[in-house]
Amino acid sequence: MSDAFRLVGTPRFGGILVVADHASNRVPDDIDLGIDPALLAQHIAVDIGVREVAEAMAGQAGVAAFLCNTSRLVCDCNRDEGAPAIVPIASDGHAIPGNELIHAEREARLDRFFRPYHAALADQLNAVPPALILSLHSFTPQLASDPGQQRPWQVGVLYNEDDRAAMIAIPLLEAEGLVVGDQQPYSGKLLNATMNRHAEAEGRPYIGIEVRQDEISGEQGQAAWAERLGRICNKIAIIMGE
Repeated sequence: MSDAFRLVGTPRFGGILVVADHASNRVPDDIDLGIDPALLAQHIAVDIGVREVAEAMAGQAGVAAFLCNTSRLVCDCNRDEGAPAIVPIASDGHAIPGNELIHAEREARLDRFFRPYHAALADQLNAVPPALILSLHSFTPQLASDPGQQRPWQVGVLYNEDDRAAMIAIPLLEAEGLVVGDQQPYSGKLLNATMNRHAEAEGRPYIGIEVRQDEISGEQGQAAWAERLGRICNKIAIIMGE
């Protein structure tokens, strides 16, 4: 098993590849973040519900999932390589003292997690090009550091310059009776590092989806969203291929 990534399911040429940068709360035994272990079950460590949804989607025909295999607190793979928060020293009001690293230690962390993750993802996309990449994340109903900021959207659609798939997805999700955020709870123009690198830079169709965590915190919601996203992604791929 790689420290950096897991591939679930069998990728298919012209299929759907789910990419989840924050699917795991795993911290290798030889890394001490210096935090309360209970924090590893919270959103600062992992996108709650995303692993389960991605794995369920990978059980569908033509869908595979490429999942980060370590916590975002160890190394955040959805960042540009030069970004300070790639090895975060704080998150949503919690200090991460074990990430106070000197330059050589930070480089070693990137060599172990960040660079192999992105190299393997690039190889996978080149070897078996999908019709659509789904960048899957989840978000909290509110931040602990800003509890007054409510997030009413059940799902957000994120994108940067390439909005082809997003503009198809938004009405399809709204047709499901959902409260849909267009560039909410934050804009894909501000935080879209993995898709900027592997999709926009290569002209590959993609969509960024953020599901509110309470929608996918349990098995029933996870199954429902896996079915919904698989169905909608296939519709998007068909429409874009026409």
